[in-house]
Amino acid sequence: MIQSERIRVLVTGATGRVGREVLAAVIRESDMELVGAVDPQGAGTGVGALLPNSSADMVVSADLWQTIAATRPHVMVDFTTPAVVVDNIRIAIEAGVCPVVGTTGIPETRIDEIRQLADDKKVGVLIAPNFAIGAVLMMEFAVKAAQYLPDVEIIELHHERKLDAPSGTALLTARKIVEAREAAAVGDDEPGSPESDQAVARGENYRGIRIHSVRLPGFVAHQEVIFGGLGQILTIRHDSTDRRSFMPGILLAIRKVRSLTGLVIGLEYIL
Repeated sequence: MIQSERIRVLVTGATGRVGREVLAAVIRESDMELVGAVDPQGAGTGVGALLPNSSADMVVSADLWQTIAATRPHVMVDFTTPAVVVDNIRIAIEAGVCPVVGTTGIPETRIDEIRQLADDKKVGVLIAPNFAIGAVLMMEFAVKAAQYLPDVEIIELHHERKLDAPSGTALLTARKIVEAREAAAVGDDEPGSPESDQAVARGENYRGIRIHSVRLPGFVAHQEVIFGGLGQILTIRHDSTDRRSFMPGILLAIRKVRSLTGLVIGLEYIL
């Protein structure tokens, strides 16, 4: 990559709440150029109409493949839905475009497909369940605590339109905690209180870690990790109160994804 070259960015899910923030953030950066916006639900909408105080004259497209062919982006940023994200990633990789993906709820089997395709095509792909720097730190602090306090539960709270539950951030946090406990040889695969057949209100069970999901208007993205010990409780919490909290991480990912080899999952690996 020529260092002086502006990064050509295409945004999918462009008319969504996060998509609009990504459009605005990319437009503001001097080393980036917004070359395309795709969203079948908002096709024909002018980007300028989506962004206050913007004079952008680009129009949102419905067809990702045609838009890639016409605009030749370097990077695709995807904030769509679990139903379409894998197809979007596949189209981008096949075209040699590096995906930066914030859409969660991708099944593990499809992750394996993405990893294989990225390796075959030698295209860098970054998938991150959360692009807020504070959320990454919350997970890292939880990993440290899990080495000493193995009994833990997670509560995640999101807006009512979030489709997947538990959230990708909660699942990644639980996975990291399990790995930390195993590495430190503390606890076991099923710590905490005994389970029963009647435990219907105890949330998702990820290898013994209970994850409780809340979906209500007023929330953006919030998570607390609660550790219980003898005579003590430790709570680690992160709150995104505005979707702009994701933008520094997304911009960092746009700048670094082309230097990656294959699929990378987690913003922490490029910080």
